Amino acid sequence: MRATLAGVLGLDVSLLQSGMGGVAGSELACAVSNAGAAGCAGGYKLVDGALSTMLERLTAGTDRPVGVNLIPEVVGPDELLRQVAQVLDETPPRVHLSFFGMPDDAVFERVVAAGRDLVVQVGTVEDGVRAAGQGAVVVAQGVEAGGHLLGTARRDELVAALRAGLPDACLVASGGIGSPRDAVRALAAGADGVLLGTAFVVAHESRAHTDFKAAVTAADETRTVITHVYEIGWPGRRHRVLATAVTADPAQPKKFIGRTVVEGKPYLVPRFSSAVPTDATSGRIEEMAMYCGQSCSAVSDEVSAADVVAAFSRALPGGEAKKNDKKVESHVSR
Repeated sequence: MRATLAGVLGLDVSLLQSGMGGVAGSELACAVSNAGAAGCAGGYKLVDGALSTMLERLTAGTDRPVGVNLIPEVVGPDELLRQVAQVLDETPPRVHLSFFGMPDDAVFERVVAAGRDLVVQVGTVEDGVRAAGQGAVVVAQGVEAGGHLLGTARRDELVAALRAGLPDACLVASGGIGSPRDAVRALAAGADGVLLGTAFVVAHESRAHTDFKAAVTAADETRTVITHVYEIGWPGRRHRVLATAVTADPAQPKKFIGRTVVEGKPYLVPRFSSAVPTDATSGRIEEMAMYCGQSCSAVSDEVSAADVVAAFSRALPGGEAKKNDKKVESHVSR
């Protein structure tokens, strides 16, 4: 019998939270993990002291399985290996490594040698097969997803194609999942669990700017567009965002439109920056990159991360061995 996502990662419910850079800080990741799913903090470009500070908060905030998300194409192979080494050296075994896109073989080898659980988000069958060959949980991202897009296939089509070629792999569906009903459809296509991003953007513990959260809850899927305009800091990727004056007119000057702070360090935010507006950002929030999936049609309220997990837990497979362990308290049984 094929293993559930919950069984593979030691969770109470087969649900992953997307490690969204800027939005998914340690507070959100810990809240999701404490609720019985797998939280994930966005590592993005953090290194050295800034990464250590985040990892300290992450491991102090939960004693449950939790992840750190890294992005190979943003930092490059050498910097990625530094990040990976730091995560492995500074965190306990319950912290898994999550990659948005495919890392090099050397990274796979380092994580596998350390015995850590591995999650890899992909947009093509070819990449999914390669990731599964390394023992990874494979997240199949459809074009319904918010943020940067790794492929061109729709979610259920990609899941079904991967399942046909990988009958025993642990597959997770991502993109356009805003309700338990959406999750059930993804499971029917062949997934063993789901990954949520947009639903957690509006969680109380999310670091998304209040205007960003309000825009997501007010939107439906017709307000999202696929564009390439937010490329400063992350070139070469299409991304799904809420439509803005910047997506409508990409000929505007690349001037500074705001300021933000990342782990205590201030930065200017130029128009067309890939950085999301967070609770530490000021300026023209309405022009910034507000990544949002088509699932926003089903996301209408700002709620706690635990409420999101609880709502989906009834539709997703659980980790029976974990639930039967008397040393672990289930946070999603209601």
